[in-house]
Amino acid sequence: MPGQSTQEDVAQDTNAFYRRTLHVLSDARVAFLVGGSHAFLHYTGIVRNTKDFDLFLRRADLDTALAALNEAGYRAEVAFPHWLGKAHYGEDFVDLVFSSGSGVAVVDDAWFENAVEADVLGMPVKLIPAEELFWQKAFIMERERFDGADIAHILLAMAHRLDWDRLARRFEPHWQLLLSHLMLFSFIYPGETTRLPQPLFRELLSRCSTLGDTEAGAGEKVCQGTLLTRAQYLIDIGKWGYRDARLAPRGNLSGEDLAYWTWAIDHVK
Repeated sequence: MPGQSTQEDVAQDTNAFYRRTLHVLSDARVAFLVGGSHAFLHYTGIVRNTKDFDLFLRRADLDTALAALNEAGYRAEVAFPHWLGKAHYGEDFVDLVFSSGSGVAVVDDAWFENAVEADVLGMPVKLIPAEELFWQKAFIMERERFDGADIAHILLAMAHRLDWDRLARRFEPHWQLLLSHLMLFSFIYPGETTRLPQPLFRELLSRCSTLGDTEAGAGEKVCQGTLLTRAQYLIDIGKWGYRDARLAPRGNLSGEDLAYWTWAIDHVK
């Protein structure tokens, strides 16, 4: 009917907003990478219909990005000081990501050095590397969201092309998590296990034989479940006396970061 916006019109308007955002940041000389559903589509071929638009940048560039977007008429602000900024324009928004909610996957120079050129919304951009997409998603195990299937699909499509040495270094403090995703892939696709890096797979499996014996930190009362979900292991921290693996100096978050991130579970949508 005349005067009514169709779903296609809304999508076109939103895509125009995204393109404008890319132009604003480019004009401000802010280095950024496109992630989210666009990177996932590029690496796996899987279309993800979502309004999220994730741009990754170094923390050192966040203030410049926010200032440029505010000057362009956006409402741009730091949403969570330890990992995320947001820029709104009407009902549309973009996420400005410089780490992960757990504080593990910090955006550093290697993200940019290994970025991939692609076309997004008709514009030439750089995408986050597949290795860092894997690394970031590996830690998402909330009750309402589990990215294990995304990891499996990245492996199915990209295992033969991944820089496994770099990926192993990313996971070194959390190698059991990397192994768990490789094991899950072998369960999901039993006929595709030859895609996995066999030397790395065997090395990680061999480490399991010494867990509890020679593993550094054996017996330490710490809970690393909080690196996977911000809500499901709070009882371990608050009632059962386990140390939170996100908290500095073991992790990258301050007590203030943790308090606000936990408060936001029920208060920030």
